[in-house]
Amino acid sequence: MKTTWTSRLTSFLFILPYLAAFCMFLLFPIIYGVVISLQDFELLSTDHPFVGIHNYVTIFTPGTYENSVFFGGLWTTIQFVIFSVPLLIFVGLAMAMLVNALPGRVRNWFRTFYFLPYALSASVMAVIWLMMFDTNAGFLNSLLAKLGISSIPWLTATPWVWIALVMTTLWWTIGFNMIIFVNALNEVPEDYYEAASIDGANVWSKFVSITLPSIRPVMLFVMITSTIASFNIYAQPFLLTRGGPGSTTRVLLMNVLDQAFVRKDMGSASAMAILMALFIMIISVVQFRLTNRKEKV
Repeated sequence: MKTTWTSRLTSFLFILPYLAAFCMFLLFPIIYGVVISLQDFELLSTDHPFVGIHNYVTIFTPGTYENSVFFGGLWTTIQFVIFSVPLLIFVGLAMAMLVNALPGRVRNWFRTFYFLPYALSASVMAVIWLMMFDTNAGFLNSLLAKLGISSIPWLTATPWVWIALVMTTLWWTIGFNMIIFVNALNEVPEDYYEAASIDGANVWSKFVSITLPSIRPVMLFVMITSTIASFNIYAQPFLLTRGGPGSTTRVLLMNVLDQAFVRKDMGSASAMAILMALFIMIISVVQFRLTNRKEKV
């Protein structure tokens, strides 16, 4: 009994730091955010009366400012998710397969090279790509000028602004997905490929019949994490376009922060954040269910 009690205490002490951090930085903010969303919480006021679901009702009431900024920002965010997530998955997988095909001596160098942008801060990323996309003196437009092609307004006109944001996101974050896929590909038994070669299977058949089914759980993980990350986009449009041109790239998180710290309405901003979190959870569950169903079939 003493040994069991000591073992349980030791195990608890090991998880205690994580448990404390989880409660302090995740659980408590979530609970406090829900509480704030049920109040008329003016940032500069000390009086925060309870209003129930009034903030949520206002968001879903057509014609209100909260309704327009929430659903306008949500639609902009969804567009970015649609544009970016498929590329984050398939380009990451393609890069992982390319790296795996390299000789062992240079493979680690290329893995480090491709992953390096992921370690950069948002501000550094923005400075690099502002210089790349600058209409007058940017690297891309200078290169186009040498080819006799007129300058492209990368950050000031559609659809170029979306192309610029997706390109920036791919360059900045694709290294993470690539590393995940590299590890998944390394777990696929070589015996499968050898048996397929004996049966006369070509490269495409091996990819479809062996590679994809073997890494499907990892594909699901990458799809869900990429979707969540894309829904939480903020740094790229804020630092590169400021939500422009007009409000074309003004994503939901920008509107939530504007509602909280510019309009000083923390109650409404918290309600928007809670609804956004619920929407992301629903999308993630749907993705998981659909993928899991395909696996069972």
